[in-house]
Amino acid sequence: MPEVNPRTSEDDDPGADAPGEWLIYRGTGEPHDGIGALPGPPPWRDFDGGPLLEPGPAVESSSARRLGAYRHMAQLHRPGAEELEIVNAALYLRRPLLVTGDPGTGKSTLAHAVAYELGLGRVLRWPIVSRSVLGDGLYRYDAIARLQDTQIARDTRGSTVPGGIGSYIRLGPLGTALLPTAKPRVLLIDELDKSDIDLPNDLLNVLEEGEFTIPELERIADREPEVEVLTDDGAKVTVRDGLIRCRAFPFVVLTSNGERDFPAPLLRRCISLELDRPDHKRLATVVRAHLGEEAARSGDDLIQAFLSRSRSELLATDQLLNAIYLTHYAAQPTRDRIADLLIQALDRPR
Repeated sequence: MPEVNPRTSEDDDPGADAPGEWLIYRGTGEPHDGIGALPGPPPWRDFDGGPLLEPGPAVESSSARRLGAYRHMAQLHRPGAEELEIVNAALYLRRPLLVTGDPGTGKSTLAHAVAYELGLGRVLRWPIVSRSVLGDGLYRYDAIARLQDTQIARDTRGSTVPGGIGSYIRLGPLGTALLPTAKPRVLLIDELDKSDIDLPNDLLNVLEEGEFTIPELERIADREPEVEVLTDDGAKVTVRDGLIRCRAFPFVVLTSNGERDFPAPLLRRCISLELDRPDHKRLATVVRAHLGEEAARSGDDLIQAFLSRSRSELLATDQLLNAIYLTHYAAQPTRDRIADLLIQALDRPR
């Protein structure tokens, strides 16, 4: 690990390098190779998984949908300085980023923005529901399918003998993110506050140690030390001795709508970011990125009305996008009526 030099008075010289030059993620929406300039991890977050695997697949269409078809027109708007610094702190420290905010503030989009700008490939997404357990994120072993295939092969003459145990194991998004790669994968654990009360605590050890074991493979490691399994990307990788340990800790984004408190042990392992409701400039940029310059111009009155209502009502940016898209095809007074129908308070009594 390179020695960390103390800050000197030259660092505060106005003529010295710009303060923003330490930023790896810049929030410009323009892809670059800045991830290569990321310093080594602190000693307590240095992982040694291996051998290194090939990078994951490229950014897919889901990221394009999140970021907008016209995102090149919205590159001039950058996140605020505090947001950029917190995101980069998570990158430097190899800590999960816990992002809290109202629906539609861009929590999930942040993961896609980082993956797109830093060239970190497809975002691994784990949407959390009330029934989610740690095993869903790590891996699934389909023992029933293996038993059925074995019975069919036994009962049917000429049937193909089923493959080994690896054919019935598929890594989940968290398990795939912890595979040893040179560059970090981006993992989105979406809406953690929807989970059962135990899941945040169950995540602690995996996020701290950067590894997990597959007991079904550990049991046969003496006679079958290497087993090929399927990843969340659909690729095949070799697992040795039933252990998966990362090399580059993934960039993990945990999102929350603020509907519950999380245990202190999880909070101390995360870097926390709270996203405020977007202002006019941010909303106009979002509209421009998804619908183009003309839509942002013609829908400015809807943006203004949305902002005014959002001071006292819970609204989501998705509602605004839906309204501006649809009202583009309608004239007055139908236009205003459609907008009112689509932008309704999410916290109003039903």
